[in-house]
Amino acid sequence: MGITLTDEQEELRDLVRGFLAEKAPSEAVRRWMESDTGYDPELWRQMATQLGLHALALPEPYGGAGYGLAELALIFEELGRSLLPAPLFSTIGLAAQALLASGDDEACRRYLPGIAQGALTATVAVSDETGSWDLADITTSAEREDDRWRLSGTKMFVIDGQTADVILVIARADDGLGLFAVARGTPGLTTARLEALDPTRRLARVDVTDCPGRRIGPAGDATAFLRRAIDVANVVLAAEQVGGAQACLDDAVAYAKFRVQFNRPIGSFQAIKHKCADVLLEIESARAALLYAVSLTTDGAGSDEEFAICAALVSAYCSAAYTHAAKENIQIHGGIGFTWEHDAHLYLKRAKTSELLFGAPSMHRARIADLVGI
Repeated sequence: MGITLTDEQEELRDLVRGFLAEKAPSEAVRRWMESDTGYDPELWRQMATQLGLHALALPEPYGGAGYGLAELALIFEELGRSLLPAPLFSTIGLAAQALLASGDDEACRRYLPGIAQGALTATVAVSDETGSWDLADITTSAEREDDRWRLSGTKMFVIDGQTADVILVIARADDGLGLFAVARGTPGLTTARLEALDPTRRLARVDVTDCPGRRIGPAGDATAFLRRAIDVANVVLAAEQVGGAQACLDDAVAYAKFRVQFNRPIGSFQAIKHKCADVLLEIESARAALLYAVSLTTDGAGSDEEFAICAALVSAYCSAAYTHAAKENIQIHGGIGFTWEHDAHLYLKRAKTSELLFGAPSMHRARIADLVGI
């Protein structure tokens, strides 16, 4: 994925954008976010069977189409524009990436074909009860019992944790961190929906009490592949943030051209021009950083350390750019921007929630400093 998109990537972007514009307008998004499941199962099926979004970035041996992070980022940029409530990020951007990073062929063959077909949803439970996203702070335990594992602990802010068919729990075993698959309905597993700021993305509390789990990946400490999976998820989330920020800017500019004050469009006022110009600069900078991070995964273009640095960079920068764009969109709209009926507040809530997923920007900046030796 270079500075410009290929013809095939352009077609993919236009296809997804058109599909979401037709199938997921604002009225539908508001209806789904208030439903019991938080998304539309029928639309989920259509995205898998008609568009093939679930399988796009999965390897062909596991039922995927064999594309990479570049195409996945394109998909999520469009999803960010629409605020579609669906377990796509948790399943495709997070859980599938953890399975692939583990290198566990048996586990990939067990779960990824179902994900590719849209028949299986999954997520990863990272943060413990403390709320820390630092892998070093995880205390959820995993104890071996003959040839099985038993998990105990509490996980917070698990994306789509209440509806996921499979939860991949990060827990600490006697040989270090491990990743453990727990199916919904397993004895000892309980989930509860959390009241979150963003109504379009469901978060859950997950408790495991002497709960059996299947270990994913080789024996020994799994910190390295878990960090890689979370880095990829952060880049996917950054793509979603860029899309959301672009939607906010487009909405603000359209309103500034339409709204008339003192017999002239408010977009002609210097203050409004400055706001839009500043947001545009931040979005283009965020997109450039995202494109570079994505390019590092193409044909071994960058080292794991370089990708980790870029993943932390885009996490910090794209979070700030999205939040700023969402705030300025509300300001440019004035009084109507603060109302429930207008969608501006939904973008701000998504921006603020996404900003804290996998750690606040300050945590990512601290990681960059550690990685570069500052």
